[in-house]
Amino acid sequence: MRIGISICSSYAVKDVREGARRMLERTRASHAADLDYLFIGDHHVTPTPYYQNSVMLGRMLAEWGNAPAGALYLLPLWHPVLLAEQIGTLAALMPGRFILQCALGGSRQASAALGVEYSKRVPMFEDSLSIMKSLWAGEEVTHDRFWNIQQAKISPVPSESVEVWIGASALPAINRAAKLGDAWLATVSLNLQQATEQLKHYKQACAQHSATPSAVAIRRDIFIGATSQQALAVKEEYLGKGYRGFSADAMMVGSVNEIVDQMAGFKDAGYTDIIVRNMSSDQGEAIASIERLADVKTQLAD
Repeated sequence: MRIGISICSSYAVKDVREGARRMLERTRASHAADLDYLFIGDHHVTPTPYYQNSVMLGRMLAEWGNAPAGALYLLPLWHPVLLAEQIGTLAALMPGRFILQCALGGSRQASAALGVEYSKRVPMFEDSLSIMKSLWAGEEVTHDRFWNIQQAKISPVPSESVEVWIGASALPAINRAAKLGDAWLATVSLNLQQATEQLKHYKQACAQHSATPSAVAIRRDIFIGATSQQALAVKEEYLGKGYRGFSADAMMVGSVNEIVDQMAGFKDAGYTDIIVRNMSSDQGEAIASIERLADVKTQLAD
């Protein structure tokens, strides 16, 4: 079981430099904990500071090391030539491989703000991914369905293949992940039983498309307490605030030993990777939780 982290990009701070500093501190802690992946998310036109992925990841890589890293991109919201170039440049900064996490994006507000027709997200997603794969292979691309692209070719191209993880929860989207991606990323709001059922659908889709995934991953919002009591108190605090609309059993909360047991459940179900995100907005609690992941990794490896 590999453990990665998606560093939170949203911080309600008075000085925007403070949010960026927190992201770098969490990246350093994740590297010190010897986590397997570093990721950052994608969101747009937000009312509070949300630090944009390509720019921030470039800076975070200086704190990260040699392990794989990448970012989530909501593909319909990006011009594929520009995004292929940015990923090519990010990949050139990295000794490890670049992993593209990608999804449709469900915000009508973001689609409208960026001039994207919401109803066309699925074909735009598919065409964008196809265009970028061709560009990363050094090929010339012309396309006139959604973007007026004439004889585009990019440089630098990634030194090794970009690995594509597709986030999906609806059954048609899970089928699309098996067909078009190298890996599937299950949604954060599933409990273990729901995640197990969705994994069955993904395996069926992989068999249908003769696909062998490089990873079967799931996202988890996490808090690892020094004790079970501390972890439960934090969980109750965030549930009391209506934390992201999640049910309690979709959160991964507990002591180190309890988190080991919870992750083992997903491993037994067939997941190969867990990508965690800090629940607590308190920087000290978030850093401590990341540091305890080192012990979780050690116990899972035994």
